Amino acid sequence: MSPPPPPPEVATSAPGASGSATRSSARAALPSEFEPRKLIKHALQVAALIGVLVLVALLAPGLGEVRDHLTEAKPAWVAAAVGLELLSCISYVLMFRPIFCRQMPWKSANQIGWSEMGMGSIVPASGAAGLALGAWALVQGGMAPERVARRSVAFFLIKSSVNFVAVAVLGTVMAIGLVGPDLSLWLTAFPAFLSLLVIAAILLLPRLGEGAPVADDASKVKRGVAAARRSVITGTREAVEIARSGDPLVLVGAFGYWIWDNAVLWATFHAFGAHVSIWVVLLGYLIGQLGGLLPIPGGIGGIDGGLIGTLIVFGAPAAATAAAVLTYRVILFWLPLIGGAIAFISLRRRLAREGDQLLISC
Repeated sequence: MSPPPPPPEVATSAPGASGSATRSSARAALPSEFEPRKLIKHALQVAALIGVLVLVALLAPGLGEVRDHLTEAKPAWVAAAVGLELLSCISYVLMFRPIFCRQMPWKSANQIGWSEMGMGSIVPASGAAGLALGAWALVQGGMAPERVARRSVAFFLIKSSVNFVAVAVLGTVMAIGLVGPDLSLWLTAFPAFLSLLVIAAILLLPRLGEGAPVADDASKVKRGVAAARRSVITGTREAVEIARSGDPLVLVGAFGYWIWDNAVLWATFHAFGAHVSIWVVLLGYLIGQLGGLLPIPGGIGGIDGGLIGTLIVFGAPAAATAAAVLTYRVILFWLPLIGGAIAFISLRRRLAREGDQLLISC
């Protein structure tokens, strides 16, 4: 679990201000980084990079076996992979609504959730850019900025925690030989140990406290740091409370978002006739995904290289792995992007019509 991203920058009001005043003061124009022209530019850059990867696989010398796999893909398995990614995206929306606001209309949850996923497909950094876009939309829709900041941290932690808990459990049971192939302890027990350390660090984070109040005449930087610390600490605390509440939609959504995305990669292996153990896919998934933290448009090259390298180390066949990961990345890019673009256009129109009345009940 990577450290929580800085809470999205949202306007706040002075203590004691009314809810409506808070929401009104938070209204702002669409941030420049989310302007449609810039988003289209980002999407075209990522699409071009994916195109380059496909051309390299199809034309570069020495990759004949990869090309053979790509030309012999089984359409039924590719279609299954697309369907599984759709289930992962639906799961994202399922956990989004109860974490941010149980009274949020499902239409709003769908539009904001899909917009976040669309943004995440073209900008790396573990979905932080998508959360920032969602934070802007939530504030414009009438949700209190302080709640948005706290719940953005909670959402990120809950979404990320499933992977780390799974690695801790799977790494342990594979290390003692209960499931999966016989692998080195460095590939099983060590990742499990690191995952447990990260989980423990996150659970202990609230003990740091929210910090002392900042003076009214403090610098903007100092006030910003204090607000970020407060949001991270309170957001982490709320993430634990939400997880302990056992809300079915949160649990099903968080688990589904993770397992269906893993299943996409598993299905793309089958599309090329490679029967890689699901245990290897599950355990290799997290380590490979860390490449997405690199500041590369859409994570292209970072995620791909991380997944291919990790899965090969775990024993997956090289050529089939390259073909499977490339297909996985194409699906992971286009499905959220298309759905997110449609949702974002619809969301902007609703915000223009309804403004901060959209989520007033939250």
